[in-house]
Amino acid sequence: MEGRPRGGGGGRTAMDYSLAALKLFASQLAGSTTAPSSEGSSPAQMLFGIRFQRAWIQGVVVRADYSVGDGRLFVDDGSCVTELMLRPEDAKGQPWRPGMYVLIIGAYIAPQSTESLPMVKVHKIVDLSAQPDREAMWYMEVAEAYNFFYKADASGVGSPP
Repeated sequence: MEGRPRGGGGGRTAMDYSLAALKLFASQLAGSTTAPSSEGSSPAQMLFGIRFQRAWIQGVVVRADYSVGDGRLFVDDGSCVTELMLRPEDAKGQPWRPGMYVLIIGAYIAPQSTESLPMVKVHKIVDLSAQPDREAMWYMEVAEAYNFFYKADASGVGSPP
């Protein structure tokens, strides 16, 4: 997993903060496609008919590796494992360790192969380990976001998460 090239990981991509960070399960990222480009727009993905660049996921840290770059975390949200690229300020002091429950918002980097893990370049990471109902609430938040914002209208277009 370390040292291999990843889609979109090379250069800096202008982040369009007017695009929502989708609340979802990491396994849903596999259903995203490259968004059509238009003049002046930043590269993005499409999921549920919504253009996005950032994903919001939550899960348990299953592995922390600080031997490469600024560090890599591997988080399991119950649907799959996601690889996280940390920023220097997030890796400082190496506070992230296996067993912690974390919230992550960051730029989704589409994998170059189907065998690759989803990857997120972390913009925000928060330790939610002390919150007793964190996981149950997260499942409800993802379901609510899907039902209110992502699900296609009653025309029958779209698919469940």
